[in-house]
Amino acid sequence: MQLFSSDFKLGILGGGQLGKMLMYDAKRYDLHTKVMDSNQEAPCAKLADEFIIGDITDYDDVVSFGDKVDIITVEIEKINTDALMFLEKKGKKVFPSARTLKVIQSKSDQKDFYKQHNLPTSRFKNYSNLDELRNNFENDNFEFPFVWKSSRFGYDGKGVKIIKNYNDLNFSFENECLIEEKISIQKELSVIVARNISGEMKCFPVVEMEFNENSNLVEYVMCPANISNDIEKRAMQIAMNTSEKFNMVGLLAVELFLTKEDEILINEVAPRPHNSGHHTIECCMTSQFDQHIRSILDLPLGETEILIPGIMVNLVGENKVEGNVIYKNINDIFDIPGVFIHIYGKKKSRLNRKMGHITIVNRDIEKAIEIGKKIKKKIKVVS
Repeated sequence: MQLFSSDFKLGILGGGQLGKMLMYDAKRYDLHTKVMDSNQEAPCAKLADEFIIGDITDYDDVVSFGDKVDIITVEIEKINTDALMFLEKKGKKVFPSARTLKVIQSKSDQKDFYKQHNLPTSRFKNYSNLDELRNNFENDNFEFPFVWKSSRFGYDGKGVKIIKNYNDLNFSFENECLIEEKISIQKELSVIVARNISGEMKCFPVVEMEFNENSNLVEYVMCPANISNDIEKRAMQIAMNTSEKFNMVGLLAVELFLTKEDEILINEVAPRPHNSGHHTIECCMTSQFDQHIRSILDLPLGETEILIPGIMVNLVGENKVEGNVIYKNINDIFDIPGVFIHIYGKKKSRLNRKMGHITIVNRDIEKAIEIGKKIKKKIKVVS
């Protein structure tokens, strides 16, 4: 099939910033893109060849959308997987598969998957609701503190709590949830691994992540991670094993804990381009977005080596009341060498909403980190 400058249509479910950055590479290849999102002002709206208003969690909307494209991919997990399964049965190509998405949509199912496939992860226990957890966690030999998570659709720090004592369980939650042993963490790492239809796999270099203690959002992503060659090799092997077990097509971001004892455990995965891979646009031979397109079109994967080290700084809303966004002091950083600014195109800012990112590159990673942390203090996203 002729893909470029043709009638071929790539369908993307979700129109957020990940889709927007995917669009840049799709445009470079002159791929016809069709995007569906419920927000008419979504970041993808102005870039897609066709932009459809629709609900990606609605069965009929997803089926109707999928019928009119050649390949379907996603930039967010919260999709109606029953509709995707129906489309697959009709012969539509869906990457990642509906089955993979369905497992990853549930953190409880994810943890079961790791256990079933002998993939390393922290000790956990799934519960049908919070009452069951309150009545049973002591019998299941969990001691304070432990980590509580909502099973479904928690993201960007939402749906996660550190439970330090019994009183911390005094909140309302009626759905499935899980608890995990609280790990003594040395570093939080991420590996993005690409796998195409033919089974070719390539990992991007391991990155190190720093999180904001209050929001639990990623604040900095540093490439390369400050780890030994042995740890990097083991992290990449775990990522590739995980992608293979999922029979993944496309990108899989594998978030990892490096324990104090140098053990590597899977925290969570995301079956799409990921916040921990934005730096690849400037830092690596191939960006994560280019690699995702190559994967789902079954093209040879691009080289992933680092061209120049760097740090990615997230820009998130700091205003508690939603309003029209203002990027304070951003004009002051344009003259700093090695700074690349990415604004996502969201007109409204609110507390902890991802609004953009800045990548700072430098031959000396320590210098890049120094500049990045100064920029983080300087730029304020408010309304």
